[in-house]
Amino acid sequence: MKVVTILGARPQFIKTKIISENFIKLGITEVILHTGQHYDYAMSEVFFKDLNLRNPDYNLGINNGCHGAQTGKMLIQIEEILTKENPNLVLVYGDTNSTLAGALSAVKLHIPVAHVEAGLRSFNRYMPEEINRLLTDSISSLLFSPSEISVKNLAAEGIVTGVHNTGDVMYDIVLNTINSVDQSKILSENNLRKKEFILCTIHRAENSDNYKNLSEIVSGICALADKGITIIFPIHPRTKKALDKFELLPKISEKIKIIEPVSYTEMIALQANAKLVITDSGGVQKESYYLGTPCLIPRKQTEWIELVEMGCSHLTDANQEELFNLGWKLYNQQEGNSVNQKNIYGDGLSSNYITKIINEYLNN
Repeated sequence: MKVVTILGARPQFIKTKIISENFIKLGITEVILHTGQHYDYAMSEVFFKDLNLRNPDYNLGINNGCHGAQTGKMLIQIEEILTKENPNLVLVYGDTNSTLAGALSAVKLHIPVAHVEAGLRSFNRYMPEEINRLLTDSISSLLFSPSEISVKNLAAEGIVTGVHNTGDVMYDIVLNTINSVDQSKILSENNLRKKEFILCTIHRAENSDNYKNLSEIVSGICALADKGITIIFPIHPRTKKALDKFELLPKISEKIKIIEPVSYTEMIALQANAKLVITDSGGVQKESYYLGTPCLIPRKQTEWIELVEMGCSHLTDANQEELFNLGWKLYNQQEGNSVNQKNIYGDGLSSNYITKIINEYLNN
């Protein structure tokens, strides 16, 4: 049996690690296709090396153009590879253009699609990720949801066949990673003290490509830094370009500790030891929850609505005053949230459930 796994972005590289290892144990041949959506060393190759992933069998190098052009290029090349490989199943992750292109290419060739992280909804169709989620779920044969809420979202859309509440693969990986990484070494290298700094990551187009949003976020974190709070900012290539374009980089360079993007293991260590995380990343929101660190989200909506409802994550929009006030409050809290035995995203064995279901599906 053969599965083609389609990847394109940082969270997908991370999620595939344990799934790929399980495929080997089950005797399932896996062909890895990297679209190239995240293409530079800091956002792609470094994660393959850090997580000890084997190199992709195909790398399409499609990393530019608007959403339609990028997705269209992917469709053309993915279809050619799927025709050549003739797999029994195509596996996609998350909600990127790579996810949608992989799913569409497969279903048009009558190849069943399995979607990991199915059923997430922000209920904002202006977000390109939301459209990718909706369309991918509507054409998938196997839908692996990370929570009961995701299952209910699918049911509300009439999708009930092939749906499995497996929990979140990223929880599996966080548990495996946190006990193996040298946290003190990473803190020392960045001159940080445990629970005495804020970790900030910004990368979504709605913030990095929007001058008003980005300048409000920059002003908010600078105001926190003015209060004497240490802030470390691993900078995404897109955000760095935007800060240069909007001439915002000089404003924060002296106040904020800006560093190059870090590896997955380094990021987990930083999240675990931060007093607060400020991020617009969906994956980082979840990781912070697993690691017991409060999270502030400068966005209007999040696909992880349940974390906001539980009080573990906090939405502020891209607003300087809101970001500063809530950031200051959260930073000065005595305790953050903590993960308990009833984690809403499973028991840390999601990858086992997913690969077992796939194996049974392929052999029936």
